[in-house]
Amino acid sequence: MDRIIENKSKKRRRIIWISVSTVIVGVVLYMLFLADHSSKLNVERDKLTISEVIENEFLDYMTATGNVEPLTTVYLDAIEGGRVEQILIEEGSMVTKGDIILRLTNPDLNLRILTSQADLAEQENRLRDTKIMMEQQRIELRRQIIQYEFDLIKLNRTYQSNKTLFNQGLISEQEYLLSKENYELTQQTIQLFREKSMQDSLFRATQVKSLEGALDRMQDNIELVKDKLESLNVKAPVSGQLGSLEAEIGQNIISGYRLGQIHILDNFKVTAEIDEHWIDRIKTGLPATLERNDQNFNLNIIKVYPEVRNGRFQVDLEFSGIKPDNIRTGQTYRINVELGQPIKAIQVLKGGFFESTGGQWIYVVDPSGRFASKRTIKTGRMNPRYYEILEGLQPGEKVVVSSYTSFGNNDKLIIN
Repeated sequence: MDRIIENKSKKRRRIIWISVSTVIVGVVLYMLFLADHSSKLNVERDKLTISEVIENEFLDYMTATGNVEPLTTVYLDAIEGGRVEQILIEEGSMVTKGDIILRLTNPDLNLRILTSQADLAEQENRLRDTKIMMEQQRIELRRQIIQYEFDLIKLNRTYQSNKTLFNQGLISEQEYLLSKENYELTQQTIQLFREKSMQDSLFRATQVKSLEGALDRMQDNIELVKDKLESLNVKAPVSGQLGSLEAEIGQNIISGYRLGQIHILDNFKVTAEIDEHWIDRIKTGLPATLERNDQNFNLNIIKVYPEVRNGRFQVDLEFSGIKPDNIRTGQTYRINVELGQPIKAIQVLKGGFFESTGGQWIYVVDPSGRFASKRTIKTGRMNPRYYEILEGLQPGEKVVVSSYTSFGNNDKLIIN
């Protein structure tokens, strides 16, 4: 019986084809499901800063630069405007309350004093003339009353005599009635003059009081102008150190102009500017420390200014307890402000990575040390040295904390 003999070369080609197809399918499946498709970047190890994740007490504080200033500053303002005539005390000098710092001149004030004094003299003359006239009127009225009273005595005598004669029928009734009427008229006239005298006395008292009040006001006005003239001698309101003095010989100063300030050197405060990042956590009463000559000094925040300028806000701190020896205005210190109690937390050393990631992810170094992979994290508080890690990292892991600006958006760093 005949048998078909298979072509060996054809069989060999089929086997090769099946093998190649299997390999290609395997490679495709590997590339689709098993291969690493993440973007990579080769970096040199000596250009990276690698730090270990730790778990320790997290010190909740922040640092700022503070300047020493007097706790109390009294401003020196010009009460009255004028031209700077003489500067007696230079800035930086110690002054005693009442010392004349500088002198101003103001010709207008001198003219006002002369005018007011002339008006006062005129008013005094007017008051004196009024009093003399009133006294003359009073004397004249009194003289008239006396005359009428004297006439009343004579008329009463005539009236009583005529009354007797009339009753005896020796004079006519008309003569009797005429003497009676003259007597009664004089009585009423005297009463009228007495009432007029009383009214005139009240009027005179009111008028004199009004004139004297006007005179007093004019005198007060002169004293006020004199006080303004005296205020041209700018004096130290308190004892202390004269700060900046904004005045030059010949300069015209307006009323209210800030000439300078006087620092009272019996106590000091520290003024610091803080980044607005901390504005929600900084409040009055928070403790702080200042280091000088290896010794710490305690402070407390006494005032937080509400305004934010150029991304920063200002706070004032006062020493609680002893102060540094020989402390001077203008000295600069580094201060630590405590924001809360220390707590145990996972922490990562601060570095430039935060600027690129905003604390949302970080490169975690593989235990082999050959590469670092991107991992999502969640950060909490921070202090000058560490970031608090809330999620994504474990103690003992190593991470890249240096700047990521040259890494782009690669998922993996190949460390050479």
